[in-house]
Amino acid sequence: MKNIYLQILDLQTNNFPLVLATVTNTQGSTPQKPGSSALFNKKGLVSGTVGGGIVEGKVQKIAMEDLLTGESGHYQFNLANDISKTEEAICGGQISILVDANLTNYLSVFKQVKQSLTNGIPGVLITMVTRFTEKIVLINRYWMDESFKPDIPVAFLEKIEPIVHNMLLAGDRSEYKDLEIAIEGEEPSSVFYLEPLFPLPKLIIAGAGHIGRALAHIGSMLDFEVTVIDDRQEYANSENIPDASHIIVRNIGEAMRDLRKDNDSYVVIVTRGHKDDAEALKECIGSKLAYTGMIGSKKKIVSMRNSFIENRLATEKQWDAIYAPIGLDINSVTIEEIAVSIAAQLVLVRNRKK
Repeated sequence: MKNIYLQILDLQTNNFPLVLATVTNTQGSTPQKPGSSALFNKKGLVSGTVGGGIVEGKVQKIAMEDLLTGESGHYQFNLANDISKTEEAICGGQISILVDANLTNYLSVFKQVKQSLTNGIPGVLITMVTRFTEKIVLINRYWMDESFKPDIPVAFLEKIEPIVHNMLLAGDRSEYKDLEIAIEGEEPSSVFYLEPLFPLPKLIIAGAGHIGRALAHIGSMLDFEVTVIDDRQEYANSENIPDASHIIVRNIGEAMRDLRKDNDSYVVIVTRGHKDDAEALKECIGSKLAYTGMIGSKKKIVSMRNSFIENRLATEKQWDAIYAPIGLDINSVTIEEIAVSIAAQLVLVRNRKK
């Protein structure tokens, strides 16, 4: 799924304005964590979530009202209600949600986000919130990366910059920080919400057949940037695989050799035959890939393993790092179930990195 700030660039128009709601703080048990966001228009929820259910229903009502007034707000919802209150949330905690009805004010910032992420540069989206009342807040947004500093007053920047540096160094996609800064003689103080944004991890699928197509669909929903490789034009095309960000029609081994393979790339080999599988796999051995997986029966895997080791294409240690047979064992039978088992393993490996 595309980053929600990039979706704003695609969806925001004068005829269909958007409101962005973002979870900023939580206490106790809540349905979502800080940084979770949702987009609303005059028809309702467009993308994302701030928790679903009753809370999201209330936020949607506020968002649709704010679309008419153009006013933004910062709201707190108490989820510690008695179970007898059927129209209230009963998670047990509290959740604060920022509702921003003036997204056109920051389109230039979102364009900076897009340019940086497209170029593979991570950064931190800084949302400055000055709260006067629940329904009256002033919002400013800034983009900052290791080489670009936004135009923020020095008193703020000198406190924010080292935190941004550490967040980018840590590389934790789920990290979300808030920092309250007060300037003497100025009231009220401002809270800065810092959200790290990284380029999407890359899912490279060798093979545009049934499994490749199903996995491209699931991988896109799971926040991977999907590339599909196949030498068959009739399979490797946007009509057959609409969810792929990139489609390469080329000899699979050659294409795999030329692709950048880093520790944020995940390769799934599901070609139409042993030969193409082997050609793709050879280009992955010894790389820094986060994940290399290959489909195949146990007999095929054993045979290929012996061949790779005997021909010094891989050491035993290198082969043992390959996920083969691929996917988690969920007794999958159908194409879709196989794709789900592979996707689950990808998520497991990706989340272990956090």
